[in-house]
Amino acid sequence: MLSDPDPIDVPKSYETLSLTDVTVSHHPIGAPEATSVVVVTLNRPGKHNAFTLEMMHAFEKIYAMFDVDERVRVIVLTGAGKMFCAGADLERGFSGLEKERSRDHRDSGGRLTLAIHRCRKPTIAALQGSAVGLGMTMTLPAAIRIGCQKSKYGFVFPRRGLTMESSSSFFLPRLIGFSNALYLLTTGGTFAPNSPHFGTLFQETYPDADQVVSRALELAQNIAENVSPMASYLSRELMWRNPGTAEETHLVDSAVLYHMFSGKYVSIGALLGL
Repeated sequence: MLSDPDPIDVPKSYETLSLTDVTVSHHPIGAPEATSVVVVTLNRPGKHNAFTLEMMHAFEKIYAMFDVDERVRVIVLTGAGKMFCAGADLERGFSGLEKERSRDHRDSGGRLTLAIHRCRKPTIAALQGSAVGLGMTMTLPAAIRIGCQKSKYGFVFPRRGLTMESSSSFFLPRLIGFSNALYLLTTGGTFAPNSPHFGTLFQETYPDADQVVSRALELAQNIAENVSPMASYLSRELMWRNPGTAEETHLVDSAVLYHMFSGKYVSIGALLGL
């Protein structure tokens, strides 16, 4: 018999959490308790916020908290310093692979990405500076991405002799279409956020880094004050977990809408038989 999962302890203040390479702050900063908008900052500016295993563990921890914390409604994800994220820290590397069988391995970027994807609260990615590789793929499950017009962004894996990771082969073509995704992953180039090769990956772009972050906070506050968390979550789930045909989608849409009107919540997974 399977035991119940351990309960998730939610802190009174996220600003008191002890995390490595990541900080969490309230909006406004310094509020004594968790606010409806929280800000997650990649905090290795000296290394251009290059991704580490410690970041993965931090994201798995805090996003599990955000998911169950009714005080939190929107998460803003950004980076400290001039760059959002330079991708994986290849200098530090990823130890332990030699102890795993290939079929047991789960890439660390994917674990981070799924932590964001599975959270019922939306994330707004405020890419205040350039991002490549894992720095881009970690933002794909975000509901909204805002870029800086002075920065460059790219999926540079083929230029590093690497393949897609972080479940990006699932997310990217669904967000921008197969044609754009194929171009980006064939060239491995970097582009401005308003490049046609990104399609509408960046829903908004601004000239300066400060504008990117301030707009993300403004948008997050507006969502927190005016949007139903349940309706927003279920709508995102309906799109991501679409069963594939108009007829099947009609059945799921109808069931969810029925339960919303009746006040009886049921998970999308249950309706899809997952």
